[in-house]
Amino acid sequence: MLANASVTTMLPVIDMDRARTFYERCLGLTPGGFRPDGKFTYQMGGTTLALFPKPEGTKAEHTAISFQVPDIAASVAKLKQAGVVFESYDLPGFKTVEHVCVLGAEKAAWFKDTEGNYLCLHEDLG
Repeated sequence: MLANASVTTMLPVIDMDRARTFYERCLGLTPGGFRPDGKFTYQMGGTTLALFPKPEGTKAEHTAISFQVPDIAASVAKLKQAGVVFESYDLPGFKTVEHVCVLGAEKAAWFKDTEGNYLCLHEDLG
């Protein structure tokens, strides 16, 4: 029933200007614009990302968005040059090397946006 529906990812932001600066300057997203309900949108890869103001913010402990990339090492390097700070992990069974972790059939690297949302890059290995 929803197989062909468009998908919008909704991310709460405390400071819209700060978040937009990050998404546009650091991640390189092209601004779509404000909606009448106050959301700010970006179109990418056939999906929509909507930032919505939430003064008290949220703190999800999971990945809110994962961007599929063809070369994770190159993508990490490029985003680091743009000011993105990647997470490093050294846990039993879960370790990053140069911010990248191999998880079964993919590689992944995590970072937070200015509002504390966890974002991810992933590269399929197969």
